[in-house]
Amino acid sequence: MTSSGGRPSSEGTREAIMEATFRALSKNGYADLRMRDIGEEFEMTRPVIHYHYNSKHELISSFLEYLIAQYKDDDTVDAEDHWEHLGIRIDQCIFGPDIDGFDHWERMTVYHELFSQAQHNETHRELFNQHYEGMVVGLADVIEAGIEDGTFAAVDPMEFSQLLTDVIHSARARRISLGQEDAPEQARTAVNRFVLPRLVPNVSVEIPIESR
Repeated sequence: MTSSGGRPSSEGTREAIMEATFRALSKNGYADLRMRDIGEEFEMTRPVIHYHYNSKHELISSFLEYLIAQYKDDDTVDAEDHWEHLGIRIDQCIFGPDIDGFDHWERMTVYHELFSQAQHNETHRELFNQHYEGMVVGLADVIEAGIEDGTFAAVDPMEFSQLLTDVIHSARARRISLGQEDAPEQARTAVNRFVLPRLVPNVSVEIPIESR
């Protein structure tokens, strides 16, 4: 995106800085990252970065917002029924959005590295909480719509989608942190076999819970 004078617009500049930050984080990691490293990945001069961001902390917080925004729910999902819609949502959460030139697992690797540091950063923790809640609510909305017209059995939509979200997050972490590349596919298969059948109407399963 450029201005009428041929120079990058503020939005175009911001995106260029964010992508340079992504590349620098991928190469150097968060702990060792310096503003200089981001500058080396940036096509324009380094002072442009300092003009927009006063510190590494401010820049990383802005980058995290940028990264999370790339995973916001797509409200234009084309599905024939609630089962297909839910399946598409789950696949998007596990395997990432279908965007040309967008490497889901490279971005998830950076995401999870920043996630591991969130306990030490209140701003980042708040952003991750908002993203987690957004995933839960997005899945819950699909489940609730299916319950309302009888497609799905009556469950607590928020509790059910929270379980799905936790399975998805765990599968991502296994692949990224432990190198278990089959983890996402294994999780998706397990969801189909053991979780989604609970949504089939007219099926009641009582699970005994022992009191402690």
